[in-house]
Amino acid sequence: MKILIIENEVYLAQSIATKLGEKGHTCEICTSAKDAIKGNNYDVILLSTNINGQDFNPLIDTFKKSIVILMVSYISNDTVSKPLAAGAKDYILKPFMIEELIRKIEHYQDYEKLKKRNEAYEKYLKYTFEDIPDDFAHENIELPIYISSSFQKYADAFAFNYATSKNMPIHFLSLNDPKALSEINNVAHNYILYITNYQLLKKADKETFYNLISDKQVIIASNNKIEDAKYPIIEIKSESNVFDSDDILSIEDYVKYIVLNYQSKYPDTELSKKLGISRKSLWEKRKKYDIIKKK
Repeated sequence: MKILIIENEVYLAQSIATKLGEKGHTCEICTSAKDAIKGNNYDVILLSTNINGQDFNPLIDTFKKSIVILMVSYISNDTVSKPLAAGAKDYILKPFMIEELIRKIEHYQDYEKLKKRNEAYEKYLKYTFEDIPDDFAHENIELPIYISSSFQKYADAFAFNYATSKNMPIHFLSLNDPKALSEINNVAHNYILYITNYQLLKKADKETFYNLISDKQVIIASNNKIEDAKYPIIEIKSESNVFDSDDILSIEDYVKYIVLNYQSKYPDTELSKKLGISRKSLWEKRKKYDIIKKK
């Protein structure tokens, strides 16, 4: 990592830089906040609050994308509370062990990675579920429940939207995983447990399954009709109902469904390529099925 050390005690700054350098980090040193603002693009800022007469807020704002850790000789509003309120991540009390400083740096580095990864997952899920209608009053739905849908994505959308509406973390398990049952015990009670592929659960394992989830907040999804329900069932059907039966679609029905549902997402050149037909054939099928292309 690239680390900027802002410390007016040059010997101390050099000592910290040497020890961090031995751990594989690249360090630069500044003796004032004013000089530090001239630089940028650091992973970590180690900021000494011993520098007299310095306003740290502009510096913390400049490096708001970096991990700012305060190095303090004593704890007060000026040395800790105000800089933390301005956006610094943490503080460490001098004198300190370099191992403790590295632990803090690595902790916040891992936190930032997880935060960005979580943001990417949330963005992807929003994109994935944006075309799925959500007309459920989640606040009135109590767990445990079953979700029955031929479209797995519809059940997924319900589960993740429900967890978001309740502001609760969600834990996912699939019953096609042979270790799924043994993992249920490890799920905390304040999590929503989302279990898919209920239709794969063997009859001999059902009593064990229900004992394991008895004290959990569970959403159980099945692609088949649920015959032995112990909890309320929510059945979610696709808008076209074309995939809601167990029948295999004809090629013509499949092509019609794809054109209707994906022509707004793909240009004709790509859509015809995905269907394995020419653009002329795509045009002919629209005419045959009386499908009007949306502008």
